Amino acid sequence: MADQKPEHLEGDTTAVPPHGESTAEGAEEGSLQDEAGRKTPFSDDELEHFKGLILKRRKAATEDIERMRSQIDEASEQASDNTAYSFHMADAGTDAMEREKLYLMIARQQKYIGYLDRALERIQNKTYGICKVTGNPISKERLEAVPHTEISIEAKLKQKKS
Repeated sequence: MADQKPEHLEGDTTAVPPHGESTAEGAEEGSLQDEAGRKTPFSDDELEHFKGLILKRRKAATEDIERMRSQIDEASEQASDNTAYSFHMADAGTDAMEREKLYLMIARQQKYIGYLDRALERIQNKTYGICKVTGNPISKERLEAVPHTEISIEAKLKQKKS
């Protein structure tokens, strides 16, 4: 039973649900939005820059997940190769802990990919770079460091004080 994957980790790495409603109706609104309806403080070139940054980080996270899954598969194969005489209970416990740690790291990366996907949606909807708490623009420096953020530094500091 220790070799079984938790249900929430099986399947495609993009199974993280997007933020908000992603109906076809909402997608049409975003594509029909003109310059007057633009909410983002960034130009199309800047949005493309952030999109490239986000896609690069998404690709790295996906590669991390694949690497960790292969480590789990390798560990499972090695565990099945050992006989009762060459395998100690402490080793079995350590292996189980390592697998659990990898499952948690995979779940964390999947959550991160979900945040990145939501940021890509905001870029497409031209709402990227607007703080969801204050409604003010998020600084370009913050978005360079944390391109998936939805809140400004001011809002983040307020959250920490509360």
